[in-house]
Amino acid sequence: MLASCQEQVYPTDNEQLSHEEQIVIRFSHVVGENTPKGMAAVKFAELIKERSRGYVEIQVFPNGVLYKDGEEMDALLRGDTQMIAPAISKITTLVPEWSVMDLPYAFKNADEVHTYVESEIGQSLMTKLNAHNLYSMGIWDSGFKQLSNNIHPIENVRDLNGLRMRIMPSDILAKQFSSVGAIPKRIDFNTVFNQLQKGKIDGQENTLTNITSKNLYSLQDYLTISNHGYLGYLPLMNHEFWNSLPKDVQILLIETLEEVQEWEWQLAEELTAQWLKEMEACNCIKIHYLSDEDIEKWASAFDPVYDYYTDSFGEKYIQALPKYQTHH
Repeated sequence: MLASCQEQVYPTDNEQLSHEEQIVIRFSHVVGENTPKGMAAVKFAELIKERSRGYVEIQVFPNGVLYKDGEEMDALLRGDTQMIAPAISKITTLVPEWSVMDLPYAFKNADEVHTYVESEIGQSLMTKLNAHNLYSMGIWDSGFKQLSNNIHPIENVRDLNGLRMRIMPSDILAKQFSSVGAIPKRIDFNTVFNQLQKGKIDGQENTLTNITSKNLYSLQDYLTISNHGYLGYLPLMNHEFWNSLPKDVQILLIETLEEVQEWEWQLAEELTAQWLKEMEACNCIKIHYLSDEDIEKWASAFDPVYDYYTDSFGEKYIQALPKYQTHH
């Protein structure tokens, strides 16, 4: 349906338009191009170019080339870039309630995450972003986080004790590690490889697609498949910029992003499975899997993190989590 109204709105071919006549959206992100986020950004840009016949151009800058991990949010708020897709943990400095997504073992799978975000409580979290000049356009998966380090295997939650672990900037993630005796280190994603190489940190937590795309596993001896936390991204636009766009362009962007989001979710799942197979086959890192019984023990060891969140933000975001829906 949209295609037919587009034909009336846009001239047949906008390839020759100057930058002044085009709508240009600079999309900066910090992960590799071969990750689900990297590939979804490229797909989004291609579809928009094709569907708007070049009238809207999304320029994608991966790998932190335009703005580094710690800089991209400021760049978006200043209007120097128009779109970013930061990890949810990164926005907890602006809207700390979002750290409910960082709680250990809050979700069993990505479907539970999507349901939570699309629920009334999830949408109320989305709306909180508007006050910070951010317009949220959905959620992209990276997957579930695993633990790696080069000191000893992490089989028991007690094995985290004393390890210097890299985290994203999130008080909840800091609490998650400090509550079990580890030493959390807030370090930008683009410098993690370097910090591991220099021995400044012992290990890190991330999804398999991020661990492999940045070759982090080559510097680590042990990997634990713990699936202890979800890592996702919020595609965000500068709200003022969003409001300045013509209505038909807004519709085109939203409808295309919905389609890309579905595709990205599927891709994240497939790539995670593929990378796990490749890591098992490479014999380059010792892999330990937590059993269901282990996971129950780990989850209860992290109870203090939930208390910490509740003390800070009350119970409503936690009570809406799937694990509490089944219990009550």
